[in-house]
Amino acid sequence: MEEFKYEELVEATESFSPSRLVGKGSHGCVYKGVLGDDRVIAVKTLSLALRALHDNSKLHNETRILSSLADPDNSSSSLSDHVIKLLGTSQDPSHNEVLVIEFMPNGSLHDLLHPPANGAPPPTWPARLRIALQVARALQSLHGRKPFIVHRDIKSANILFDSEWNAKLADFGLAVMDSDDRLDSPAGTIGYLDPNYTCPSKLSRKNDVFSFGVVLLEIMSGRKAMDVSKQTASIVDWAISLLEGQRAMDICDPRISLPSAVPFRHMVHLAGRCVAADEGSRPSVSEIVMEMERVLPHHRVRVPAWLSPWRSLALLKRWRKHARRCNTSTLVKPGAQKGEIQGDMLSGKV
Repeated sequence: MEEFKYEELVEATESFSPSRLVGKGSHGCVYKGVLGDDRVIAVKTLSLALRALHDNSKLHNETRILSSLADPDNSSSSLSDHVIKLLGTSQDPSHNEVLVIEFMPNGSLHDLLHPPANGAPPPTWPARLRIALQVARALQSLHGRKPFIVHRDIKSANILFDSEWNAKLADFGLAVMDSDDRLDSPAGTIGYLDPNYTCPSKLSRKNDVFSFGVVLLEIMSGRKAMDVSKQTASIVDWAISLLEGQRAMDICDPRISLPSAVPFRHMVHLAGRCVAADEGSRPSVSEIVMEMERVLPHHRVRVPAWLSPWRSLALLKRWRKHARRCNTSTLVKPGAQKGEIQGDMLSGKV
């Protein structure tokens, strides 16, 4: 892991200019930076609130967790392609931790699912399946290692997209390892937080499964996890009521069309199992990945008929190469240039 000079990061971010700010949360602020060798990076600094409290614990913890995932000396460490990569660290003049992570140019899943009025069209059904599977695989890599890691803050705002629209799980400030002392109070985001996680002893991988189930419902419905403008604010309460009333199709995002009701029902019922009140009824993440992969045969990638034969062949070759890398060949759209990938993904040409 590289140790960056703080002055180098100041220059890369134009002195942490507001114009370079790409993300902001309770734990930190993220800036886009361009290094002297033209590498584009993201620089995460302590939030103003935590800076005032002199609390560097969240960024320090994130460094610890991400470093352990990438540790080549740990045989159980296998960094998923769908977990954000830590490139290095630095310290500001007050000795606060500064993280340098890979830059994710295409925003978050929350932004994608909930664009402003007259914004970009919503992602298509195949694109949503692909995203859900990639997030599940990221979580599988955390839960499957020794010691396992519980993220504790799985939500759509913490799922980011790289230049190829691959989903990556980010923000490990609240994450804990199984080997850690279980002294931390329950933490997470309202709407995604497992209601059974009421004290430190209740921490388990099933807490993440619940949060993933909320994200899956959000992906399928296009509805926010918590929306006080709705009669039923909680997406979980709303969806469970529909599932119990045999109205699973009413969960479908009305902005998109489905190629088949079968895989959609399969996915929403899987989400329902993830958010079950009884922790014992929730599947493991490995089971979730297997269930999702069973849905894949229902979807075949089609090359749009309006493309010329030459361009169709070129895109298909690019798609096959990309699909082999992501291992999601039945969900991935034929690749194109960056702007075309974004436009096709959002416009339904999948």
